[in-house]
Amino acid sequence: MASLLRRLVDLGRSDDEVAADELRDAASAHGCRPITDETDREVVTVAGTVTAVTLRPKVTVPALVADVFDGSGTVQLVWLGRRSIGGINPGVYVKATGLVCRPKGTPVMYNPAYEILPGHGG
Repeated sequence: MASLLRRLVDLGRSDDEVAADELRDAASAHGCRPITDETDREVVTVAGTVTAVTLRPKVTVPALVADVFDGSGTVQLVWLGRRSIGGINPGVYVKATGLVCRPKGTPVMYNPAYEILPGHGG
């Protein structure tokens, strides 16, 4: 019955809203916390889909940046001194643990421990 009720509710929502709910549910199933405005200067574990990967070339130290959307918000995973990481590509589902800080208002984890997971269903 609950499944039928959920499907009826989903009919009135956009595909993006349904997908965000699925990501939040999957992250919760992996024991992860959602990224919220209050998450700052805490070690947390998040899980979500990589939406973009960019290389920030610097004269001294490059940085690989992956934007990860967990259904509630986006966190940037930044690996200093890296130009690429095998498997970290847009569309990949990843779980990461690290200290969240907000240098310019955006949640960022520097050099997080990470694990690539097989899909977001767990």
